[in-house]
Amino acid sequence: MTTDSQTSQTGQDQQPKNVYEQLLEYGRDRGYKLDWLHARETFGMSLEGSREQGGLLLQDVDQGPFGYTPEHSDNLTGHPRGSLTRANAPKVGNYSVRTKADIWLRNAAQLYEEAVQRQWSSAVDIPWHTLEELPDDIERAECQLATFLTEVEFVAGDVPGKWISQTTPDYYEPRMFLISQIMDEARHMDVFRKRTLANGGGLMYQTPGVAAGGTIDSARDFTEMSARLHISGEGLVLSVFRMGERMSYNDAEKAIYRLAASDESRHVAFGVMHLQYLSQTDPERKEEIHSYLDEIEIGLAAGIGVQNPAARGFSASDALAILLGGGSDPSSMEEGYSIALAVRQRQVKEYTQRVRVAGLGDRFENGRANHALAQYLAA
Repeated sequence: MTTDSQTSQTGQDQQPKNVYEQLLEYGRDRGYKLDWLHARETFGMSLEGSREQGGLLLQDVDQGPFGYTPEHSDNLTGHPRGSLTRANAPKVGNYSVRTKADIWLRNAAQLYEEAVQRQWSSAVDIPWHTLEELPDDIERAECQLATFLTEVEFVAGDVPGKWISQTTPDYYEPRMFLISQIMDEARHMDVFRKRTLANGGGLMYQTPGVAAGGTIDSARDFTEMSARLHISGEGLVLSVFRMGERMSYNDAEKAIYRLAASDESRHVAFGVMHLQYLSQTDPERKEEIHSYLDEIEIGLAAGIGVQNPAARGFSASDALAILLGGGSDPSSMEEGYSIALAVRQRQVKEYTQRVRVAGLGDRFENGRANHALAQYLAA
């Protein structure tokens, strides 16, 4: 028989279990692990930004522990940034990129969101019905240039791919952007391939050295790769895409260059903002970046380079001259080469602007930049 005093004492010693404790006990008795049901300190945290204005973006939700990006990461287990870790989690990644400055930029999430929102389809967003029979020399030139651009876009999608698996998940924003870039480049490969075949032409001659990737593929770290690919390679192609209206002969080609330029400008912005972040947060590495730019400017000043369609001495540059000049007769070719020179001038001017935005414009004031660039900048 239990007395009133015993009942009272028992009630004081044993506080009622809360729901979480009851669930843990329930799980332990049955072999379940329900620790994850415990509410984190972030539960109930309100979001900044508006779901109604532009949708729910990565930069809206990455707050508190989920938005914190460490300067150096020891995350080799693949756990998502901000998640609770397990002591017995296996190491699934031998990530070489684990220092924030090596890959970071301040607007990677915004660029990724833009990439997602601006996806397009070569099947339905290009007015293929506007293609009409062209003079044979124009059609062959278009097919040669499109063949070259198919090769270039293969490199632009292939090279960044290996850096995705090398980057810790703690820096997931640049990883996701690079994934979107590969999707963009796949779409560019597909649209230029379709252009070669859609109007009775076909794939033409391979350009020596393009598929190998040159110095881009031999980059020793991510920053070197990005400088060579995003700042130089894709920047040069972007200048050509922006001339698309001038060298197009129908609305289909105009749409191709306009949409491809929109994608390419995003890739270039990624590289510019990465160099800007690195030069601001780790100024001791500025000299390293300048050395990459020194090498880049050798080809840029000479007007050569296997991945530049406006470069001299390649089939793509001859094709570009035919398209810009309106034909393959001597007078048209002469006019085309004159316009191609204007394209190279634009390439150099846009390159210098990118370098200035990246915080490395002092090279143009202190004599570090290649002196031969002056012939383009003065025009």
